[in-house]
Amino acid sequence: MYLYKTGIAQIDDVSGGLEAGTNILILAPPMSYAEQLAYAMTKPLQGEYAIVLSTNERASEVIDFFKLAGADKRFTGVIDAITKSSTPGIVDTQRLMFVSSPTYLSGIGIKFSNMIETIFEGDFSEGEPGLFPPPIRFCVNSISTLLMYRRLEVLYQFLHVLTAKLKKTEGVGIYLLNSESFDDKTLSLIKQLMNCVIEVKVDKNVSSFRIHGIRGVNGDWMKFTVTKGQVVILP
Repeated sequence: MYLYKTGIAQIDDVSGGLEAGTNILILAPPMSYAEQLAYAMTKPLQGEYAIVLSTNERASEVIDFFKLAGADKRFTGVIDAITKSSTPGIVDTQRLMFVSSPTYLSGIGIKFSNMIETIFEGDFSEGEPGLFPPPIRFCVNSISTLLMYRRLEVLYQFLHVLTAKLKKTEGVGIYLLNSESFDDKTLSLIKQLMNCVIEVKVDKNVSSFRIHGIRGVNGDWMKFTVTKGQVVILP
């Protein structure tokens, strides 16, 4: 089975990476390195693809992060839920797709399925055909924004479909959720869809994380930062 390297030594050294079909929640407060951590884990390695559902940033900003991190933009796609509201005439490409707003969950689901299909058919990039099934990393930035617009029960069903599709296609999913904006019921329900959780906290402007749910990985807090798309564990 394909293993997805995370760039986090505490995971990769113990388990070799995330198993295909894994869905992982990054639970974090605002003003932490959580978004950079999520993108660092989503960055496609050679032979892989990445798809980002962005509800907070324009597609160009997401692509800029991956470009600075050294990723090949030919293998990175974005479903942008921001830009179309201000630029309604913008047109989809194979790697950049747009929906009218984060409320349009059915549209997001269609674009996601279309992008997955394009990757499987070999029409996503100009690169040489690689592994099959193609390794796909998928990031939702963020669940918090989606929860601002849709009821928890509706979003749960939407995420259930996404996580199930990632398992079926042997991809991995990385999902961001603000740990301070929602009650325990919400957090507990979202966690039910996940295989593991990375919990992030901030103390004196220093971000730390701990990992739950990966066999052999301890749950100690580790200080970290993200530099040019690389996760750096601090002493």
